[in-house]
Amino acid sequence: MRIGSILENQKAEKRIAITPDIVKKYISLGFDVLLVKNYGSHLGMKDELYLEQGANILENENEVLSSSDIIVQLSMLSDDKISKINENGTLIGILNPYENKEKLQNLSKKKINFFSLELLPRITRAQSMDILSSQANLAGYKAVIESFANFQKAIPMMMTAAGTVPAAKVLVVGAGVAGLQAIATAKRMGAIVFATDVRMASKEQVESLGGKFLTVEGSENLETEGGYAKEASDQFKKKQEDLLSETLKKIDIVICTALIPGKRAPLIIKKNMFNNMQEGSVIYDLAAIQGGNTAFTELDKIVENNGVRIMGESNILNKLPISASSLFAKNVYNFVDNLFDKKNKKININLEDEIIEKTLIK
Repeated sequence: MRIGSILENQKAEKRIAITPDIVKKYISLGFDVLLVKNYGSHLGMKDELYLEQGANILENENEVLSSSDIIVQLSMLSDDKISKINENGTLIGILNPYENKEKLQNLSKKKINFFSLELLPRITRAQSMDILSSQANLAGYKAVIESFANFQKAIPMMMTAAGTVPAAKVLVVGAGVAGLQAIATAKRMGAIVFATDVRMASKEQVESLGGKFLTVEGSENLETEGGYAKEASDQFKKKQEDLLSETLKKIDIVICTALIPGKRAPLIIKKNMFNNMQEGSVIYDLAAIQGGNTAFTELDKIVENNGVRIMGESNILNKLPISASSLFAKNVYNFVDNLFDKKNKKININLEDEIIEKTLIK
């Protein structure tokens, strides 16, 4: 069996799906590893390093695609590249089935197995494969670093002979994996941190990290069985809006992380709320790729409104591509390990396995 990977569109994606340390793991499972020339060179992972670990370096990507039984990528391949994959081949990655639904349905007729890893169930056995958590963890950390770098005051409280510099106040909207990491990072850097989330289960997690959880009076628990946030009622949204409007008067930095899988990001910080914010405040909107949590978020732009800077990037992990690639490659390896029948040296699409059943696009 052969497993391969090619470079993504470098303008949009710098991460890679196979790192040198993972090559040996695939070989120990019984795979040959096929990579395109200069696969990791942009991250300082030269071809020589891959060759030392036992990988095969091929001259062009079409050769990799047509020679591999399994292709692992970050994102969906273009139609012309998918056409090079062998019948009964397998493509594993973040295939964004919500946006690519029609495309994937058409491609499924080509007898290619598509596994989309963002569909992994939230179960204990799948934690080592959870690409959403590993990547969101880094995104939450980096969002804090980026927003602090654009804030023109000190973050921690400083007591000097000339006077005291007060600690910056940070509000984290959404206390999922990215939000919790943002809280932890901001606290470590000396900020006073507040957080809000529609899932009441987040309260204990926020407080364990030293954050103050903002509770809407009469809160309803808006958590799906899979552990994701779901749509709030109009009444809850109004209460949340009033609480946020009042809180924003004292906040210096806002980290927005609120997302609903497969839907536009909820609009949380509305136009009128900007009137309450202090001039010089910063918002980093991690939900920008799905429309943003603020009324003024623009993808890959820094927008100023009423003296507030709003930032949002299509792929913040392009600023941490080595760390992000390392975690992603381990997640994918663990998924392949579960998918692979080691005794018979073949892929075993066992639909009684919840991990395989949930991620396979039919």
